[in-house]
Amino acid sequence: MLDKTIPYAEIWMTRLLELPVTKHHLPQGFDFIFYQEGDEVEWAAIETAVSEFEDTVQALTYFEEKFAPHLKELKKRMLFVVNSSGEKIGTCSAWWKETPNKDRYPLVHWVAVKPGYQGKGIAKAMLTHTLTLLQDLEHTSPIYLHTQTWSLVAIQLYQHFGFDISSKDLDGNLYPDYEKTLAILAELKKTT
Repeated sequence: MLDKTIPYAEIWMTRLLELPVTKHHLPQGFDFIFYQEGDEVEWAAIETAVSEFEDTVQALTYFEEKFAPHLKELKKRMLFVVNSSGEKIGTCSAWWKETPNKDRYPLVHWVAVKPGYQGKGIAKAMLTHTLTLLQDLEHTSPIYLHTQTWSLVAIQLYQHFGFDISSKDLDGNLYPDYEKTLAILAELKKTT
């Protein structure tokens, strides 16, 4: 879940594509499946459950705009974790991002686990799987990840997987929140 009591600042993180991937497996009773048509409803529900969107209508609108045009890619890049009942409880995508000059970079995108399933190692297993997928599907380094200070627990997880906070965004520009981000994270470190 996002902690919106923390001051907001965006964060870009990077990791070299070729770094070894820390291996974590799903707990017993959970499995990975790839996106199939119609799963956008479950994706929207998961992302809304972790407060990424105000409601599922907003999430579905985003999905239609950003993901739906890439149906073939979704089927090999968007992961879901299902429980033993077949309920989709987590999602993450091995995506990409193009810069204005048409360079393409790997991107870990929209990592989310429903609140009742957090803290069980599911996100770690999803990141293992997603980073491995990116190593198979992409050839440009580094891998990017966009997050925010509201996701403090996730930031620590990403650092466990070799991601570092970057001073530059995907376009190579110094992003305006960088100093603010470092100050917020330093303050949070004092209180935890």
